[in-house]
Amino acid sequence: MVVTSDMILVFIILAITTVLFMVDRLRSDLVAMGALLALTLSGILETQEALAGFSNPIVLMIAGLFVVGGGLFRTGVARAIGNRLLRTAGNNENYVLVLLMVVVAVLSAFMSNTGTVAVFLPIVVSLALDARIHPGRLLIPLAFASSLGGVMTLIGTPPNLIVSEILEQYGYQRLGFFDYTPAGAVALLLGILFMLTIGKKLLPGKDLDERMQNRSANLSPQELADFYHLSDNIFRLRVRRSSPMVDKRLYDLTLPSRFNISVLKIMRTSGRTPIRTSTSQEMAGPDSVIKEQDILYVQGVAEQVHKLALQYNLAIQQGEVSEADHPDKEASADGEVTKQSKRKEAVEESTAASADQLVGRELGLAEVLLTPHSSLIDHNIEEWRFREKYKVNVLAINRRGDQLLENIPHQRLRFGDALLVQGPWEEIELLAKDTQDVVVVGQTKEEASKAATSGKAPIAVAIMIAMLALMTFEVVPAVIAVLIAAMLMILTGCLRNVEEAYNSINWESVLLIAAMLPMATALEKTGGVLFVSEGLVTLLGPYGPLALMAGIYLLTTFFSQFISNTATALLFAPIAIATAVQVGVSPYPFLMTVAVAASMAFATPVASPTNAMVMAPANYKFRDFVKVGVPLQFLIGLVMMLVLPLLFPF
Repeated sequence: MVVTSDMILVFIILAITTVLFMVDRLRSDLVAMGALLALTLSGILETQEALAGFSNPIVLMIAGLFVVGGGLFRTGVARAIGNRLLRTAGNNENYVLVLLMVVVAVLSAFMSNTGTVAVFLPIVVSLALDARIHPGRLLIPLAFASSLGGVMTLIGTPPNLIVSEILEQYGYQRLGFFDYTPAGAVALLLGILFMLTIGKKLLPGKDLDERMQNRSANLSPQELADFYHLSDNIFRLRVRRSSPMVDKRLYDLTLPSRFNISVLKIMRTSGRTPIRTSTSQEMAGPDSVIKEQDILYVQGVAEQVHKLALQYNLAIQQGEVSEADHPDKEASADGEVTKQSKRKEAVEESTAASADQLVGRELGLAEVLLTPHSSLIDHNIEEWRFREKYKVNVLAINRRGDQLLENIPHQRLRFGDALLVQGPWEEIELLAKDTQDVVVVGQTKEEASKAATSGKAPIAVAIMIAMLALMTFEVVPAVIAVLIAAMLMILTGCLRNVEEAYNSINWESVLLIAAMLPMATALEKTGGVLFVSEGLVTLLGPYGPLALMAGIYLLTTFFSQFISNTATALLFAPIAIATAVQVGVSPYPFLMTVAVAASMAFATPVASPTNAMVMAPANYKFRDFVKVGVPLQFLIGLVMMLVLPLLFPF
């Protein structure tokens, strides 16, 4: 075949796009839009061709499915199922693993993989720790099960929708809703058997931080603080009567910028009885006014804490707060300071405050993960105004096993970070409901069982079942069935309003698909698809269609480790169908190979958002995904080469 200049240009743009996807410095939708503009400005695509992706039914369908999934998550359907799992699971690791993978896979077949993992993450951590099972034994299976479940239905994952759309574009019959189920069920069965045998030996757990082995879902504050190494980072400072800090607002003192110190809690005298002086505690905020004899719980480096204490005439406290720390014990009756009080005016030896003192009836500690599309990613805590928005303090950041304790307000947050937060219990509960940006992990069984399931849950389930029936029996086109279901989720109150529906849509994924679809058009228009398929036929054709399928599987699964499964499917689906046409065999097994391979993103933590989500809670390393994921991918690939031709003959 003749290689034209336009074809070379398309391959150059594709190569640059792929590298940018792999580097992951820019958002994937921004990269895809850049590629779209490059193809248009270079004259390879007409404006109408470039914008055709935005009106493609698959784009509208995926947007609608996000709304339907949002209704299911908001009404508590997935959480109710998870809580039932929590109640029925015992302490047997094998039983828990099988039950977990089956339930998560089935849910992921009908709902967003990322959303399913976000809902199950706190439940699984609680289940594991209460059952004395290391979370690392379950969280990789959780992530993998969500990907395997997505293969089982038409709407389970974008690659399935893409290959069905490609078949229709080439004049073939679309794949039905459950046509994917047999192959997906085989892949899930293989995944479960692998995890019960080989994978179980490869999964980390015993060799991770031993403190995790002793954790329970009902962590004490001290245990949680020890895990995050807070012991040398939290101090108590007593405000002396002569301190220039008295009657000043925390905002006006600018302690974070001047000393890199944050005030977390204030304990102060709230009343006096004939027997004792009573105290109260409150979470510190910008408008908190410092009073004499207040006890300030601060976070910072010891050297900076000493500087602050010296400049503002503060005492660094030791041990528990006692009545001697209050003003009635500080001075004599006639107002003269006693010798003992004078001695206490010296800066006391520094020692870290007990983390138990950071919590109480009103205040608590919790671990928080960032969701894959959190608005906090690539922002630091200070510029996001995290404290003002969520009314909690960020004490530490766990970044892939490394605890960051210094300069917390200015740390730029990354996907996969786990945050240790402290604040009022009611604010932590509100934070747990913000599943768009964060996920609170480590709930106790009691807390998990209290997760609110709205009275709208039966309505949401009924809408989903009706949508599946319309799609299965092809009463209306699939995209219309999805849009009807999305509309009903709003009109019935499963989603509170249209704004909440829009917020449930992952616009990055929608724009990525819309912008990458024209890339396939450009490859076909310039002959790039035919060029690649001819190369595959020349190289592997003599060995038969099975060898060609194996080559497509290897290429697709390799690329899916570094770029999204959606982009991978968009690139390889046209190549697969062109290859099948060239050798004169049915395209269905080739397209199914692309659909399955694109979803087998197990070998790296960046291969899938669900992989990245589980890294921090279990302290996984990059190599853990390689050890477990690569053998599973090859096992599924080998079996699929035998199964797919039986399900979809050549």
